[in-house]
Amino acid sequence: MREELKRIRRRIALDLKETDYSEAALLEEIDRALTEWGRDQGLSLKAKETYRKQLLDSFRGMDILQPLLEDDAVTEIMVNGTKNIFVERGNEIRLWNRNFSGREALDDVIQVMAARVNRMVNTASPIADLRLPDGSRVNIVLPPAAPDGPVVTIRKFFKDPLTMEKLIALEALTPACAAFLESAVKCGCNIFISGGTGSGKTTFLNALSAFIPAEERVITIEDSLELQLQGLPNLVRMETRDPNLEGLGRISIRDLIRTALRMRPDRIVVGEVRGEETLDMLQAMNTGCRGSLSTGHANSAAHMLSRLETMALMGGELPLGAIRGQIASALDLMIHLGRQKDRKRRVLSVCEVLGLEKGEIRIETILEYTEKNGLRFIGEQPRKTKKWREIFGAVPVFGEDGTFCLKNDEGAAAPL
Repeated sequence: MREELKRIRRRIALDLKETDYSEAALLEEIDRALTEWGRDQGLSLKAKETYRKQLLDSFRGMDILQPLLEDDAVTEIMVNGTKNIFVERGNEIRLWNRNFSGREALDDVIQVMAARVNRMVNTASPIADLRLPDGSRVNIVLPPAAPDGPVVTIRKFFKDPLTMEKLIALEALTPACAAFLESAVKCGCNIFISGGTGSGKTTFLNALSAFIPAEERVITIEDSLELQLQGLPNLVRMETRDPNLEGLGRISIRDLIRTALRMRPDRIVVGEVRGEETLDMLQAMNTGCRGSLSTGHANSAAHMLSRLETMALMGGELPLGAIRGQIASALDLMIHLGRQKDRKRRVLSVCEVLGLEKGEIRIETILEYTEKNGLRFIGEQPRKTKKWREIFGAVPVFGEDGTFCLKNDEGAAAPL
């Protein structure tokens, strides 16, 4: 922004209290200031409109980031200080050709984002996770934690959540896999989704939630609200809270899980587990909340099991054997997602948690993705384990032609 526009912005800020002005009052002040300035500068109508938008964005929007936030094709915005802004469009990341005018402009944007959700971020508390009004997820890191300058990472989500049908069209999974997962969700399987950063865990969880019966009471628990569960009238959303300046008032995921159990939930959906709250999630799954869902970061399903053990051990003084027993009895399916060389996000494996065997959690891969064959069923046909008979009341069968169905003991098709 030109130096004169910066001076105009500072003058307007003095005339209007940051917390009190309406957008109409702000636009009135901007128009008045530009009219006064324009008399001397001979501003054209087009230039005035351009400056008007820039000033409005600097107050109410996100300064130079506003066009990116309004661009539906942008999925990720990475601000590395004032000069290096990277943008992801269509799975391709490129350096943007615009920069912040200075550190003050970037700091203003950061404080606006934090203030909108009553979060605090400063040198004393330099790391914050929050969300924007449109649901975008934001991570902020300030100096001294980021010595080269403020780092802001914005993960945008689709205005219309991706459905399972759209994910199939994008080749994220096959129709047979989707049909199997639909039956698993409807029948109350406890499902855990794992994957690396940016692998699509939240998107996939949203798509799976569409299979939850509408009459059920679902409670979601998140660090910052990201899930976009659809078609659930009896939906309760809960969010954690950071402590205040006195270190009081913190609400953790553990607190929310324990509270959720007193709210008569049919299912609990934990957006992501990262630590000691894992133990509470597993106990919730083992105490009647069938069909619960959660996600976590890992490189494979087996690696996720190891991480779950480690995180659950943080939650209480229990022996490893007891923790493994909790995991084995709580989880039915593990879905692992990843981004391939072609940068497409895909289901890489679907695994069944069989239980404990000689003190180890035993899992068996049902579907596995390879570059040669795609996402294919592997293992014996049909799957006749006791668990699936209890859950589905039928036998899951994957056909060699890439289909899936449920069959009863007589071999007749059973409804999903």
